[in-house]
Amino acid sequence: AEEAARSLEGGTHGVFQADVADAGAARSLVDNVARELGGLDILVNNAGIYEPVPIAKASYGEWRQHWERNLAVNLLGPANLMYCAARCMMEGGGGRIVNVTSRGAFRGEPDAPAYGAAKAALNSLGQSLAQALAPYKIYVMTVAPGWVETEMAAEYLRGPKGEEIRAQSPLKRVATPEEIAEAVAFLASGRCDFATGCILDVNGASYLRS
Repeated sequence: AEEAARSLEGGTHGVFQADVADAGAARSLVDNVARELGGLDILVNNAGIYEPVPIAKASYGEWRQHWERNLAVNLLGPANLMYCAARCMMEGGGGRIVNVTSRGAFRGEPDAPAYGAAKAALNSLGQSLAQALAPYKIYVMTVAPGWVETEMAAEYLRGPKGEEIRAQSPLKRVATPEEIAEAVAFLASGRCDFATGCILDVNGASYLRS
């Protein structure tokens, strides 16, 4: 993160760290960023975990822990950050929130059901807040990727199912992080605020929904 910050052009850049699953840490993160940068214009909720826990193989204890961890990071953390960021944006005259969810919110995640459920809930939460926050000029949008070539996906993409995963898209590959970042940056740019409430699929046509 520090290396990325040094590579950026323009004015002040800072690196801040927090465990988004910790409600107090989430609030402190927003407060620290707003204080350091003189306000808050954009929030991108991109933190997430993916843990395969098939129901047929998991003990009840593993099942409960799977849900608790996933909801804490993939849903409650973003919800808390959205609350804190929105309150800050209200004071500043508006802003933009972009949530990163998953195609799994629509097609299901049989081996990681809590992940799919949390991402589906985050889709719904984003649309609810798009309506609730519109009077304050706060726009809430969502990007829903498929597989992306990240560290979280590396084990699967390099494993025996890697080719099968790439073949899910007619492009015969997965997305690059840069492609997802471009979609997020566009929605956060202010050039399409009337898209508030949207869910933008960026999955290489690997899953199409009506």
